Amino acid sequence: MTVKELKDTLSLTVLTEGDLDKEITGCYCGDLLSWVMSRAVEGDCWLTVMGNVNAVAVAVLTDCACIVLVEEAALDADAKSRAVQQGVTILTTEKTTYDLAVAISELMK
Repeated sequence: MTVKELKDTLSLTVLTEGDLDKEITGCYCGDLLSWVMSRAVEGDCWLTVMGNVNAVAVAVLTDCACIVLVEEAALDADAKSRAVQQGVTILTTEKTTYDLAVAISELMK
């Protein structure tokens, strides 16, 4: 499934647009950046409430397919600017981490 397919299927809102054709191969849920940095893998759709510049850096380091800010968590201006510069797709939803992870799991079956 691509980031675009995920966005369209689950009605996610684009905050920053990177490569929407990037393949999603898994899902990672977490908010502790050092933990995510050591465990998320390339192709993961990362679900978090962390909308700061450090989250963008972690997404770049782990080569996540995208970041999804759950529960309409805020994306700060510096993070948005850095995400655009780095080509990181950031999406948002009002759904909880659990609800979105379950929906993604169903889509990936």
